[in-house]
Amino acid sequence: MESTKSDDISNWLPITANRKGNWWFAAIHNVTGMVGAGILGLPYGLSQLGWGPGVTLLFLSWAITLYTLWQMIEMHEIVPGKRFDRYHELGQYAFGEKLGLYLIVPQQLMVQVGCDIVFMLTGGSSLMKFYNIVYPSGPPVKLPYFIMMYASVQFFLSNLPDFNSIAGVSLAAAVMSLTYSAIAWIASLIKGVQPDISYGNRYNTDAGQIFGFLSGLGTVAFAFSGHNIVLEIQATMPSTTEKPSKIDMWKGSLIAYIVVALCDFPVAIFGYLVFGRHVNDNVMISLEKPGWLIAAANIFVVIHVIGSYQVFAMPVFDMLESFLVLKMKCKPSSALRLMTRTTYVGITMFIAIAFPFFGSLLGVLGGVAFAPTSFYIPCIIWLIICKPKRYSLSWFLNWTFIIFGVMLTILAPIGAIRDIIVQCHTYKFFA
Repeated sequence: MESTKSDDISNWLPITANRKGNWWFAAIHNVTGMVGAGILGLPYGLSQLGWGPGVTLLFLSWAITLYTLWQMIEMHEIVPGKRFDRYHELGQYAFGEKLGLYLIVPQQLMVQVGCDIVFMLTGGSSLMKFYNIVYPSGPPVKLPYFIMMYASVQFFLSNLPDFNSIAGVSLAAAVMSLTYSAIAWIASLIKGVQPDISYGNRYNTDAGQIFGFLSGLGTVAFAFSGHNIVLEIQATMPSTTEKPSKIDMWKGSLIAYIVVALCDFPVAIFGYLVFGRHVNDNVMISLEKPGWLIAAANIFVVIHVIGSYQVFAMPVFDMLESFLVLKMKCKPSSALRLMTRTTYVGITMFIAIAFPFFGSLLGVLGGVAFAPTSFYIPCIIWLIICKPKRYSLSWFLNWTFIIFGVMLTILAPIGAIRDIIVQCHTYKFFA
């Protein structure tokens, strides 16, 4: 009876309710999760780092996170007869029930909830840019109203029951991410290298150069961080002894990584090539014209972050509903789901409206949470569970990536912290 009840709850929770996913579901969810609107800031990140360090870090981040993603996919069913459907379940197996939970869940929530707040800000800001371009003589409308417009869509979509039910939304978002990233780098190439181009130091002081370099580390290094949702996506796939879920999951993830590279690398390289050290922190602003193209790109960004919000929110819904049903003994129901998810969307909307500097704060949170969950926690878990032979290639790679990731965790947030300190006097709450 207890087992039947547990199965019923599992079949109700959004991560495990539908196991009919496939490789292309994995591909579109991964693309939607990884290609954020932050891609438009990659040329700016390269301008902070310079050509050599910038392109090297971009490629290293792509390669390292692809490797750690493969490790997580492999460990999804590393224990015969058991599936680690959630990141924290794998962490609990490796580190112990309590430590694994306390180590993984706060970092996952930091990334997922933080990104959803930034998606709220990005969606509202892009809607406002679109309005200002197509209706320049119209009455001024403040950002909070556009954030509310964006949130109204999320109130509706958040009540879709499970991961696979948002596949259509995720597909539209993935297509839009390809479209606006293509607009960014193709329009840059058409504009051509500017006559006064310079690739020298972006900052006039040594301190500015150092802190800018550290900030650029975060911008570029976290371009491929989608590990917080990978096990949850894999959980939606069927799995048999003959065909374990890792086969389709790896196929979809590899395709996603190729697509993401085709988005990120051209935008970063051509954006910096054309505008040099003077590139804006959003390359679309540097482009300026033609107006209709920039307006269209902003709508594409809105559609993309609508899907991204859902991909990052679904694991949060699963955590919240698991807690309410399993710990608080609430009855699984549509009313519980409506209340939980509507409250979550409302809270993320409120924070986005109240704190217009949250994007800078995410730079700090990103270093604390993105780097561990994407760069080195998978490596630590691999060393604990798989126990590769000392000094073997696997052992060497994992320890190298652990050291690299820890350095990112320490260094990358420093630049963002300085940005907050320098600009804090200009911040206006509920702006």
